[in-house]
Amino acid sequence: MKALILVGGFGTRLRPLTLSVPKPLVEFANKPMILHQIEALQAIGVTEVVLAINYQPEEMLNFLKEFEAKLGIKITCSQETEPLGTAGPIALARDKLIDGSDEPFFVLNSDVISEYPLKEMVEFHKSHGGEASIMVTKVDEPSKYGVVVMEESTGQVERFVEKPKLFVGNKINAGIYLLNPSVLHHIELRPTSIEKEVFPNIAAQKKLYAMVLPGFWMDIGQPKDYITGLRLYLDSLRKKSSPKLASGSHIIGNVLVDESAKIGEGCLIGPDVAIGPGCVVEMGVRLSRCTVMRGVRIKNHACISSSIIGWHSTVGQWARVENMTILGEDVHVGDEIYSNGGVVLPHKEIKSSILKPEIVM
Repeated sequence: MKALILVGGFGTRLRPLTLSVPKPLVEFANKPMILHQIEALQAIGVTEVVLAINYQPEEMLNFLKEFEAKLGIKITCSQETEPLGTAGPIALARDKLIDGSDEPFFVLNSDVISEYPLKEMVEFHKSHGGEASIMVTKVDEPSKYGVVVMEESTGQVERFVEKPKLFVGNKINAGIYLLNPSVLHHIELRPTSIEKEVFPNIAAQKKLYAMVLPGFWMDIGQPKDYITGLRLYLDSLRKKSSPKLASGSHIIGNVLVDESAKIGEGCLIGPDVAIGPGCVVEMGVRLSRCTVMRGVRIKNHACISSSIIGWHSTVGQWARVENMTILGEDVHVGDEIYSNGGVVLPHKEIKSSILKPEIVM
């Protein structure tokens, strides 16, 4: 089987992190976002993954080369020269996806994190005999999204309603699809939307089916959702009794600590924290609801909550960093500095407090 991952553009919503690496390579729970998907695909027998991408393909491919060998999976790129929306890239990659076997192929949005029940999806797809399957997830506020209206017993999709004013359902497109090669006949090579053009056409022919995603789902393409996604992901590790979760008297709730990180005396860490490789957390530090990326140093008695600390940054002693502060790569926060929602571009030194959310250039 083959799969296409829609990588797309510049990851502007996750800046300043994406100023240093392409968005799919930004770590989530100590692993590049895209690797969560590639590993899930490989686990169910996908042999080739095509990345639909419109910038920096060399950097992506160079990085993923080591995983090709490790996972025994072929990874190639299909590069757009102009943005093609969410369906155009599928048409562009047609020759890479079709091999004459008539097997369906997966399409995934690269920002989506979930438990990836792909094996169940293959079985669901075979059972209904339609042309395309989409994964849907239940949400509390459907009015913010495009809602999928479906026949509950069979999963047959009736229609799509964009940001409904009146309640029509609470299931939204989760960005994970399984498509027969025949779907490619519906897609022209031009900027086009799979959600607004392609799927409604297939639904009109009664050949589109939706499977409700079990477990958690999050689009982690922006910082607030990235932090929420980390909580959901760690929670799912807890439910599976994963040995990856840290334990000890200094740990509260679900925490992931890379084995090469060093944690000092008297720290209190958690809930919902990921600490990356080579990090040094000095004495008496308090961390909650945050991600600390590779090579970061957090000095004595600093306090960090609801924030993302980019690679090789330092946070000074007694500093307080909170409220969706995002530090880009190699940012240095001075001692006793307060950051309230500062978004700091790479290679900066912060010598005075950031009292309200703002971008520091």
